[in-house]
Amino acid sequence: MLDVRRLRVLAEFAAQGTVAATAEVLHLTGPAVSQQLAALEREAGLQILEKRGRTLHLTAAGQRLVDHARIVLGSLAAAESDLAALRGGGHGTVRIAAFASAARTLVAGLWPAPGTAPDPRDPVLHLTEHEPPAAEAALLQRQADLAITHSYSLLPRPLPPGCERRALFDEPVHLVMHPADAARHHLFPGDPADLRDFADALWLLPDTRTACHEMTQRACGAAGFAPKAAAVAGDFAVLSALASRGAGVALIPHMALPPHRPDLSVHPLRVPVHRSIHALYRSGTAQDPAIRNVLDRLPTSSG
Repeated sequence: MLDVRRLRVLAEFAAQGTVAATAEVLHLTGPAVSQQLAALEREAGLQILEKRGRTLHLTAAGQRLVDHARIVLGSLAAAESDLAALRGGGHGTVRIAAFASAARTLVAGLWPAPGTAPDPRDPVLHLTEHEPPAAEAALLQRQADLAITHSYSLLPRPLPPGCERRALFDEPVHLVMHPADAARHHLFPGDPADLRDFADALWLLPDTRTACHEMTQRACGAAGFAPKAAAVAGDFAVLSALASRGAGVALIPHMALPPHRPDLSVHPLRVPVHRSIHALYRSGTAQDPAIRNVLDRLPTSSG
């Protein structure tokens, strides 16, 4: 019979990619991880790992076993969550990894308002700001319990292995500029904008390491041009401030827009682009009372 604890080690190895990283996540030594994997291989009666050069890789049989392990471990996590729910839980700590605008507008609202007593059923919250790839990594490495991530209609993100996802909402991406720039393009506030009309504009681009940057590149590419960068910044607040000074135009998701800025002209796109917001969690954990509490309180619109 296969040992569930060894299956957990194998699934973690598949997620982490190395024995050292697996050992760190599971708080074991490297030799202990290697021994558990070797014992699992004997139990399976098949070679599940092979060396390629100096690194260890899953064989086809090993990958099949990982797929089964994730189902088994997800079912166990679901059983533990159901039992916790039956015991009337609701306390504990939930660690959330979220990108900046979601942390500011969605997650911050989970804390009670100043002067309001917290609900005794609510868990303690811990927030870390992460872009989606880092948030997913934190979830897989068990450094987070929930990851709030996004994907663009032009740039979908696959669901990480061993995870489940709850869709929260979709939000539009807007073209943002100074009102004088909008007037030069004969745009009134709220008028749809055609990106083809901005092929010669200066562009304010998100950080090159982010999906937001790739979204802007693809949207402009679909309109037939490559954007000419006047500035690159990792914070949409910076891009908004630059647009308010007439430094260029930017594509900004609705949730990341600054509130009540008369020095900005905001326009929907004639060819729409949207950003989907998701809550990710490890398979089987959604029924944990503390995690379910947070999932049920997350907003289902950008406001």
